[in-house]
Parts: sequence; C-alpha cells; structure tokens
Amino acid sequence: MTGCIACRISPRPHLSTTIQHDGHFPTKRVRIRSQAMKPTDDRGAVAITGSSTGIGKVCALHLDAIGFTVFAGVRNQGDGDALRSEASERLTPILVDVTKADSIASAARTVASAVGDDGLHGLLNNAGIVVSGPLECLPIDELRRQLEVNVVGQVAVTQAFAPLLRKGSGRIVNMGSDCGQIAAPFLGAYCASKYALEALTDALRMELRPHGIYVCIIEPGSIDTPLWNKSLAEGDRLMKTLPDEAHDLYGPAMTRTRKAATKMAQASIAATAVAKAVARALTARRPKPRYIVGHDARLRIALARFLPSRILDRLVMRSLGLR
Repeated sequence: MTGCIACRISPRPHLSTTIQHDGHFPTKRVRIRSQAMKPTDDRGAVAITGSSTGIGKVCALHLDAIGFTVFAGVRNQGDGDALRSEASERLTPILVDVTKADSIASAARTVASAVGDDGLHGLLNNAGIVVSGPLECLPIDELRRQLEVNVVGQVAVTQAFAPLLRKGSGRIVNMGSDCGQIAAPFLGAYCASKYALEALTDALRMELRPHGIYVCIIEPGSIDTPLWNKSLAEGDRLMKTLPDEAHDLYGPAMTRTRKAATKMAQASIAATAVAKAVARALTARRPKPRYIVGHDARLRIALARFLPSRILDRLVMRSLGLR
C-alpha cells in the first residue's frame, strides 16, 4: 500500500499490461526506465523485516535474485517456507516480531552466527501496519499498536543489528511513505508513524555517517500490495467497535474515503519499483538520503513542500469528496 489515500490529486501513472496480490484489485506492472541490475556472485548479506507479503516479500526475492544473501524476517514458519520455495539457496527466512525484544534478539543472533566477522551489508526496516479511523474516536491501544510496530519496532531492530552493520560497513534502509510528507484524514495514526520514521531516519543518518554507515529512506506512493485490502478490512473492523455517535459523525466521510482508496488501489504500481529503489540504495557508491517511488508520490511530496497548508488541506479534502 504505502500511498496516501487522501491524495488523488496526481496523474495516473503510465502502466503496461499485467507482484504478488490477493486478487481484489487488478495487478499492474510499471515500466522502469533504469537499466536492470545484473546479478553478481555475492553482494553481501542483508536482513529484512516484514517479508511475508507485499513490498517486503518482493524486496527479499529481488535482492536474492541480484546476488545478495538475504535473511528475510517473517512472522511464522509457513510464510518462511513459502518464501524459500520462490528463492535461491542464498535466502534464509528468520522468525522475527518487531514488537517483541526476545524475538528481535534471537533473529540478530541467528544472523550474527551466519555472517560471522563479515557482518551485514544492509538492513531493510520494512515491517509495518496501517491503523485507520478518526483520531477523535480511535482507541488509544490502537494508536499505541500503530506506533509500536511502525516506529518503536524499527528502532529496536536497528539497535539489535547495529553491531553487524558496523562490522560490514553496512547501510540502513527504512521503508517510509509519501504519507510521511503529507497527512490524510482517517489515516492520522499511520501518517504520524511515517512522519516519525522520517525524523528517525534524518537523525540516524547524521549520527551514523561519521561511522561509515549510510541511512536512507524509501518514499513510495500507491503500491500494489495486499496491504490495501488489509487496511480496508482493519478500518471496517475498527468502525464496528466505535459507538453510534462516531458513526453519526464520521460514517459518511469514511465511506467516501473508502471509495477513494479503492480507486487509488486500482491505479497503484507494482512493488518491483520499490524493490529496485531499495537495491539502488544498497548498492550506490553514495546513496541518496531519500528515494521517491512513483509519479504520484513525487507530485504529492512536491505539493506538501511548496503549497500553503490551507490550500493543501482543500485539495486533499476535495480529492476525497469531503467538505
């Protein structure tokens, strides 16, 4: 997913005919103009969180295909077995829950035992969830869950793998979103987590650069992944738990927003575009601090940077059919 549903203020990307998806929305593949990266014998080891589905899975398979030794973080053995069946022998699934310290420590020990003194070439912090709903009525436990996974979990994983990154003179790649630059109604919790990840990335980049560790963030727009359907289902689940007053206040607006999300999902681009941006961040001699993925993300981020807030609010609200 990653794209901000508030912002159907972008041109439809140029798409070719028909990565992995659950079938509710049509899947498309975008033409990538940059030259394809050729595989090599060994590019080093990378660890990835959130590799069971979506962007994380596509990144794991792409990095494996171009020669990286991949440690792909999954939540259960079944997801790991499925991922291994699509990859080379270089890919190793590891069980990791970014909200549990013991799970993170165990994963770090597994990777450390495998890579030894070579350390890690890269860490991709990709794990994430979407909590949606009006902030006035959002249960505080849901807000905590959003921040625990998307913010605190990223720092916890980074701390655990930092010694291996130092050994390998590696780099850190965080999976952000254009929602980290422009907020949307009913996605306040998710946008807050991505804004926070932007700040954490900036701080880490300055703190670790003197130690030879680059830190980058990927900022995708609307990406074709199962997270769209998961987030819509989560939003429906949450709305059922809210009091009648919340439905009276926000029900019609939430319905319009849901329709906008469905249309945006149909215009999303393939996750391979994100995987290629991650590969560039991991292989460039001097990686960029930010990699924006998708025409829609470029437009939204430009508008967020240069338009006055009141005008931007009107554009976002109008795009959702809201007053």
